[in-house]
Amino acid sequence: MLEQKLKTTIRDVADFPKPGILFKDITPILHHPQLCDDIVNVFVNYCTDKNINAVVGVESRGFLFGFALANKLNVPFILVRKSGKLPYKTISYEYDLEYGSAKVEMQEDEIQPGWNVLIHDDLLATGGTAEAAAKLIQMQKGNVSGFAFIVELDFLNGKEKLKQYSENIISLVNY
Repeated sequence: MLEQKLKTTIRDVADFPKPGILFKDITPILHHPQLCDDIVNVFVNYCTDKNINAVVGVESRGFLFGFALANKLNVPFILVRKSGKLPYKTISYEYDLEYGSAKVEMQEDEIQPGWNVLIHDDLLATGGTAEAAAKLIQMQKGNVSGFAFIVELDFLNGKEKLKQYSENIISLVNY
């Protein structure tokens, strides 16, 4: 039922951010408070047996539900942002994209060694950004306990890249 609500609410945007891409736009979800609450509750239920110590949200749409999820779990929320966007001392990880490279950062003192951390982003495509977040967690001696996505693009096989960090991967709607 939630999957069907999401499929009817998520907007397809053709040729964004470049020609040939069909972008899955989650922003219409934000107009439906009950649907937002349902999303967070499904993620909370998913986390109940995973002993989560923190939630990492990946810039920028991963902040929307990641913060609410962390609050409901009563654990810290940690930002992973594009390079140069965080104040204070940071650690970074650079990774390859289809069209170049990208670098993400996290403040260096965010994760305590041994913490179990859930990574949240709105969408799983090739898995590169989520994998970069996993590398940042490992650099601080944390454990990747799982991944939580609203949308997964199955044909890009991003889940396969992430399984080396955790088999706990949830996506609420798959295309």
